[in-house]
Amino acid sequence: MIADQILYEDNHLLALNKLPGQITQGDKTGDPSLADLVKDFLKERDQKPGNVYCGVIHRLDRPVSGVVLLAKTSKALSRMVEKVRTREFEKHYWAVVRNAPPQPVGALENWLIKVEERNKSYVVSSGRPNAKLARLEYRDIAVSDGGYHLLDINLHTGRHHQIRCQLANIGCPIKGDLKYGAPRSNDDGSITLHAHSIAFEHPVTRQRIAIVAPNAAIDRMFDLQGGEE
Repeated sequence: MIADQILYEDNHLLALNKLPGQITQGDKTGDPSLADLVKDFLKERDQKPGNVYCGVIHRLDRPVSGVVLLAKTSKALSRMVEKVRTREFEKHYWAVVRNAPPQPVGALENWLIKVEERNKSYVVSSGRPNAKLARLEYRDIAVSDGGYHLLDINLHTGRHHQIRCQLANIGCPIKGDLKYGAPRSNDDGSITLHAHSIAFEHPVTRQRIAIVAPNAAIDRMFDLQGGEE
């Protein structure tokens, strides 16, 4: 399975097209994570003795699909984590929503707070203790025959459930996302939020790298020919 999910690989980095339901890092469920699966895959494919290094640069929620970038060396990990922290790491998501946003192109800026016991984030006032500022831009790029809208999301911050929470706050819960107000679940338990692309300067070569993760289901839903940028 891992071999089929690889989007990009060199000596320092490996990008995968994560499936809904897969976890990026180990959690309390004890289910195998992408990082664990990649370690096992590289060890067998490359016939490596001993431990194989695989560092998680960023994560996606379990029901979300799309591109995830992993580090094959500790040097690459530390440099890429710094790029994420300083926002030198461009991320675009595709979100499918039933309701049209207030404007076809817009920016959302909210203060969010995470409630641990509910594993959910909420929009709150700016003066709320522990609230964090969340920013994103969106474009309504397609409408399906069934009336769903495809939003391209340019994520500027990486808060807990940020896209899910901010879109729900403007009356556009993501398809299948019961936690944030969708009327029904998707059959496979996923939500229709897809990490479509990432772009960054390579931590070693300094070349600009752009990686796109295909999603055939969204392409079919919106009759996209080879995907839309």
